[in-house]
Amino acid sequence: MEKTAFFKKTWVISLLMALFISYPNLAWFTCDLLFIPQEQHLSFIIFFFCRFFYLWAVIYAMLQYNFKKLATAPLTKRLLPNVGFALMAFLVYEAAKFVLQIQFDRVLMIPTFQFTLIAVLSIFVGYVAFLYVSRQEKEDELHQLRVENLQSRCNALMNQINPHFFFNSLNGISSLVRKKDEQATIDYINELSDIFRYILQSENKSLVTLEEELDFVNAYAQVLQVRYASKMHFEIHVPEQFQEKNVPVLSLLPLLENVTVHNIIDSEHHMTVEIGTTEQGELFVKNPVYPKTFKPETHGTGLKNLQKRFMLLMDKEMIVKSSDTEYCVILPLA
Repeated sequence: MEKTAFFKKTWVISLLMALFISYPNLAWFTCDLLFIPQEQHLSFIIFFFCRFFYLWAVIYAMLQYNFKKLATAPLTKRLLPNVGFALMAFLVYEAAKFVLQIQFDRVLMIPTFQFTLIAVLSIFVGYVAFLYVSRQEKEDELHQLRVENLQSRCNALMNQINPHFFFNSLNGISSLVRKKDEQATIDYINELSDIFRYILQSENKSLVTLEEELDFVNAYAQVLQVRYASKMHFEIHVPEQFQEKNVPVLSLLPLLENVTVHNIIDSEHHMTVEIGTTEQGELFVKNPVYPKTFKPETHGTGLKNLQKRFMLLMDKEMIVKSSDTEYCVILPLA
């Protein structure tokens, strides 16, 4: 509960306190009517309700004062202001009775006890509220620190991805330049500009919609098709109702990079990457396995980092299913 939401409950708390403090008057209401002349019943009822609403108003004002003006004061520093406030309210009450010549409340001990109890309860409730709000603020601060720590860890993992993609992209440009294919080089650079724009805009994001991520994949697919001379294809079949769900930003990039790093892609080994959804509403990225004859120069950090990001941001695990002929990664959606 936020601090402002707590203050909005003041009128409820003050009403309950007023009912508690007015219990002697409520308990003796019927009995008092028996000892009051019939012609004074209406006046007594009016006085009864006026007294109750006055006590309610006093309690409400004192609680507001405790919550807002004494929000940082310790218990001992609340004593004098609350006692003074209650004494002033008691004197106003007695002065009003004297001026209006009200004779119904002759026993001075009862109102004295009631206003004393108001002071005590206001001090106690105000201090409890202060402790509660302080605890909530500390919990909010801890939560914010956790979020900032989470963001820092995710940024650190993201920074391990971007250089890897950057150097692979430069290799693709070098290959096209050597082939002296100017138009393919221009198309490749244009697609790269869109990809890097997405990467730069995503640096301050943790989660993005699947639709955004698939738009990035479409641009990246064009780059790979240019790089591999149309020997690599993508089949993307994701229903619209799933595209509004969230995934960690750039979560598909390391999976697509792994396809190119670990597999042979040539005229004899056409690569088809399939992206779709499972019956359980999860995203899958699947490709055939054409292992390279030599071991790729990789430490396998891309997949590990992606797994960590899913755990950090979504508290969910991705699933890897691998066989001699097919490699599939299943990603949870949020």
